[in-house]
Amino acid sequence: MAPSPDSPLVELRNVTFGYGERVILNDISLTVPRGKVTALMGASGGGKTTVLRLIGGQYRAQQGQVLFDGQDVAAMNQPQLYEARRRMGMLFQFGALFADLSVFENVAFPLREHTDLSEELVRSVVLMKLNAVGLRGARDLMPSEVSGGMARRVALARAIVLDPELVMYDEPFAGLDPISLGTAAQLIRRLNDAMGLTSIVVSHDLEETFQIADQVVVLANGGIAAQGTPEEVRRSSDPLVQQFVQAQAEGPVHFHYPGPSVEQDFGVEQA
Repeated sequence: MAPSPDSPLVELRNVTFGYGERVILNDISLTVPRGKVTALMGASGGGKTTVLRLIGGQYRAQQGQVLFDGQDVAAMNQPQLYEARRRMGMLFQFGALFADLSVFENVAFPLREHTDLSEELVRSVVLMKLNAVGLRGARDLMPSEVSGGMARRVALARAIVLDPELVMYDEPFAGLDPISLGTAAQLIRRLNDAMGLTSIVVSHDLEETFQIADQVVVLANGGIAAQGTPEEVRRSSDPLVQQFVQAQAEGPVHFHYPGPSVEQDFGVEQA
């Protein structure tokens, strides 16, 4: 039976995942509603990118289920997983463009890999996607000839070239100047609404992300510290959430990574 249009496109049910003895996600559950922009936020190392990798099937949950359109990603065989991935777009940190391919060829790459479209249709689709991100005129440039902000927009055009249902953004604003950052944020919101996408945005940029997100999930200490609209998260009474939202140096997240005491490491005898 096909999932209901009102059902979440992505759902994590009691998911646990870690690396060796280090638990990253501990029995977390969250939903990503269709047609909305969901932001995953929190301190570094909190498991945000791990969630994206679980959804894409790069990692398998050690406990619990990761559902994409009602189907358990971990239970998919290779053809089923590849078919699911065709319905997903991914914008990697810093774009991850192929350095030896032009802007046009970078965007055309998924079409050539996953479809049998004629060269005429490939050209039309690529130019439409580049036009959507304002870079149709840059199609013949190489990645080394475009700015960081432009490279991120090329990567976005590549992420949407197969008309995916879900687009995942891993730190799309990292390293961008204020103008490029604002442009990228508005593009995410505009493309999500115009194309009927569902978007998951991993970001540390609070203000821009809060402006475009419908739902914010703050991950911390292996769990979910806060979840709701941007305004609801701002009003959270959780000290860790407030430390993150207010960018406070002192709070539940400490400056020093846990380790032996100074006395133990430096051999200082206690009085």
